[in-house]
Amino acid sequence: MSTNPPVKGGLVAYLLVDGAMKAAEFYQRAFGAEIAAAYPVDDKGRTMHVHLYVNGSSLMLSDPFPEHGAPLEPPQAFTLTLMVSDIDAWWQRAVDAGATAVMPVQEMFWGDRYGQLRDPFGVRWALNEPKG
Repeated sequence: MSTNPPVKGGLVAYLLVDGAMKAAEFYQRAFGAEIAAAYPVDDKGRTMHVHLYVNGSSLMLSDPFPEHGAPLEPPQAFTLTLMVSDIDAWWQRAVDAGATAVMPVQEMFWGDRYGQLRDPFGVRWALNEPKG
């Protein structure tokens, strides 16, 4: 990778997942992500960096590299939230791609429609459609 694409968004999540390129491909199918940049995989099939654009923001991915102090740990205590319009279409695309429903889409006490999914890599995603 010779140049770095621009980072989008004021806060960027960086996920360590088992199979960063597979996760990137899943996020393309499930959430319409674009691969902005990716380092080539090593002889073990791992990549140290993938930069995605998802819904107007950047998301970074890497495979675990325990030999460099980055072991795989199960995702916990966070949810990635996508602010969307047409939540039903976003939901269906993610489920069709292989995401699992955690909390079905419903109108919430704050007035928005909201639901949660888990991707095949263990990451929890929320979809939120603001009340129009």
